[in-house]
Amino acid sequence: MISRHTLFLRLAALLAALSAVFPADGRKRLRDYGITPGVLPTGTYNAITDVPGVKVGHVTKIEGTDMRTGVTAILPHDGNLFRKKVPAAVYVGNGFGKLAGVTQVRELGNIEAPVILTNTLNVAEGIIGGIEYTLSQPGNESVGSVNVVVGETNDGSLNNIRGRYVTKEDVLAAIACARGGAVEEGNVGAGTGTVAFGLKGGIGTSSRVLPSSMGGFTVGVLVQSNYGGTLEIDGYPVGKRSGRYPYRDQILQDVDGSCMIIVATDAPVDARNLERMAKRAIMGLAKTGGIASNGSGDYVIAFSVCPENLIGATPRYNPTLLQNDDMSGLFMATIEATEEALWNSLFAAETMTGRQGRKVEALDKDKVAAEILRSQARESR
Repeated sequence: MISRHTLFLRLAALLAALSAVFPADGRKRLRDYGITPGVLPTGTYNAITDVPGVKVGHVTKIEGTDMRTGVTAILPHDGNLFRKKVPAAVYVGNGFGKLAGVTQVRELGNIEAPVILTNTLNVAEGIIGGIEYTLSQPGNESVGSVNVVVGETNDGSLNNIRGRYVTKEDVLAAIACARGGAVEEGNVGAGTGTVAFGLKGGIGTSSRVLPSSMGGFTVGVLVQSNYGGTLEIDGYPVGKRSGRYPYRDQILQDVDGSCMIIVATDAPVDARNLERMAKRAIMGLAKTGGIASNGSGDYVIAFSVCPENLIGATPRYNPTLLQNDDMSGLFMATIEATEEALWNSLFAAETMTGRQGRKVEALDKDKVAAEILRSQARESR
């Protein structure tokens, strides 16, 4: 006879599996169409939240004809981030952006507050919300300096960005609703009004798990896609085949924008090797056809949640670190998770009409997926 406890555990496992198959918002992802990029396995949710303790929260602001924006918060762990900082690094693929907090991360090699994503003209509200959240945490009563990392992309194509609709209350709400498990993607949070490859972009996420022989570590990635180039999906030249690509007829089209990439891992790595992982995320962006154009702000923020390496206030710090020779698997996992997160941002996004009646079409998922599968079938013969 099955005990209630065993039955409860089985039910919880079933619900977790169903959550992995059916995204939080019910939208299909790349793998739902039978396309399985890369060679490494994904985590349970194929999301940044597969990294233990990482949570994601969104506030989506859609109102009237010109409000198409939002905020996304990423929490590295459940504890007091200021008292238990995470090792971190930032890598700049192209610096046409307004990433707040970058100099202290580079100087000290850690992050001490939730990472906030929003639009270009609401970075200040992201900072204010992150500061208020940190100062309100028990144990932080004497804190007089907080470094909040806020990334952005410009959603002005669909959103009246000058309206500056995101408030500090929205930032606090995104932090408060952050949770683990399946992550909403597409037209949500900081991805509400974004455009990628001339198509509707948005939030996307993915993860990879290394074999136990390589440590069994997880790498999770979350992206805010708002960039351009010539779209490729799992090696298939979508942009070229559809005639949607830059420099067609000598006209630069749909390449400027930005892309924020958040990389999380539970591997015991320090700021130096996190920066090396962050560099590989840009390789993942390139594999989707992104070109990091002159007007694109392409940034990667990477952090590790390895429990024994969290940074406290002790006078000495003795982390356990992977050798350089053991980093290659994490590099590959980062590339694969980044490219799939970017593709998921397109597959989860839906057509949107916004500022001044502009309509941005979503990727024709059924058509593109069918073309990719046919191409792969031909190649496998």
